[in-house]
Amino acid sequence: MQSKSEVLASCNLTQEQLDSYWMPYTANREFKKNPRMIVSAEGKYYTDAEGRQVFDGLSGLWTCGAGHSRPEITEAVSKQIAQLDYSPAFQFGHPKAFELAHRITEFMPDGLDRVFFTNSGSESVETALKVARAYWRKKGHGTKNRFIGRVKGYHGVNWGGISVGGIGPNKAMFGPALEASHIQHTMLPENLFSKGMPETGAHLITELEEMIALYDASNIAAVIVEPMAGSAGVIPPPVGYLKRLREVCTKHNILLIFDEVITAFGRVGSNTGAEEFGVTPDMMTIAKQVTNGTVPMGAMITRKDVYDTFMENGGPEYALEIPHGYTYSGHPVACAAGLAALNVLEDDQLVTRVKSMSPYFEESIHSLKGTQYIHDIRNYGLAAGLTIEAAPGEPMLRPYQIAMKCWEKGFYVRYGGDMIQLGLPFTVEKEEIDSLVNALGESIRELD
Repeated sequence: MQSKSEVLASCNLTQEQLDSYWMPYTANREFKKNPRMIVSAEGKYYTDAEGRQVFDGLSGLWTCGAGHSRPEITEAVSKQIAQLDYSPAFQFGHPKAFELAHRITEFMPDGLDRVFFTNSGSESVETALKVARAYWRKKGHGTKNRFIGRVKGYHGVNWGGISVGGIGPNKAMFGPALEASHIQHTMLPENLFSKGMPETGAHLITELEEMIALYDASNIAAVIVEPMAGSAGVIPPPVGYLKRLREVCTKHNILLIFDEVITAFGRVGSNTGAEEFGVTPDMMTIAKQVTNGTVPMGAMITRKDVYDTFMENGGPEYALEIPHGYTYSGHPVACAAGLAALNVLEDDQLVTRVKSMSPYFEESIHSLKGTQYIHDIRNYGLAAGLTIEAAPGEPMLRPYQIAMKCWEKGFYVRYGGDMIQLGLPFTVEKEEIDSLVNALGESIRELD
């Protein structure tokens, strides 16, 4: 591996430039001693500053399932920049925003057909939470303010997202935010090393019913969950869990929000997690795969009757129905990227390909069962999470060490907390799955 000075030289960077960037979700001190620079990407592989080919074992950040540098998306983005680089998002429109909104609804379960554009998953969640509260106010139920999330849930990094999210370190540094409660996660001891959906756990919805009894449904706006939790380490829902969740929310007149920033557009082998698990929420948040990671974009999708509630109670026609939005909502270049990316998904039948490759990936990743330090393995679609036993006094050390060893071997995987996460490109071949899993196993066995 190159030294730090060699890496900077190959990237034409100075130490001052390296120091100037405060990196997100990164151990800045460690990285700036040992920078890992990616300089290009094509297909399923990155190229680093040394010219090495590195397999993308997380599809970017769950974003690039169709592979990097797709010519169809590149061409669409280039044409759009030349034609219309920006259009005001407020009070004026451009055609591609309406085209993409409708195109997105074609991937949604029946009934989710109104799209509000954002720029990220975090903004999509903020939008859903604000719309949920505002919806109940418009309906004359102004006390419905509380949100219920789930322990280990991840819903982005803005105030609403960390409030309903259930990952402790994401909250601890920032102090109080929105009022929210949390039901238990579904990682049960009896479900260790489950393949796909675990059999046990639907009974945990009883806790939600108890929470509703405590706070009363008249004070609860919405429940928000990821149908398959991603950032907490790939946690598929137990059999029957989401259907019971839907039933309870319907019974008590509480909105159900699915955060599908990771699961929408193919990751679990269907267009959405809602479709895969047979449960339709009242709202869905998306981002990441909608543009194949090429241009920042997200959206909140909801039912027509939710939209109509704002239209029917919006005052004069020239008045704003909801004072919410972003300067870059429905950005022309992002919309062009989204239209091209969704066409690639459909034309190349990538969602079907995820479904067909998932059984092979499942068997391959579970072949690591019994390897030292692996406490659990979970998987669904082309996603997998491994829980790693803590080193004495340092629960986050081993995942970091494993990921760095994988990087040295030419494989990018995600590490965080006590987890290793995999999110394979939708175009992955069996030989590449074998190579990745073998490298991961070797990296774990090389510890200590």
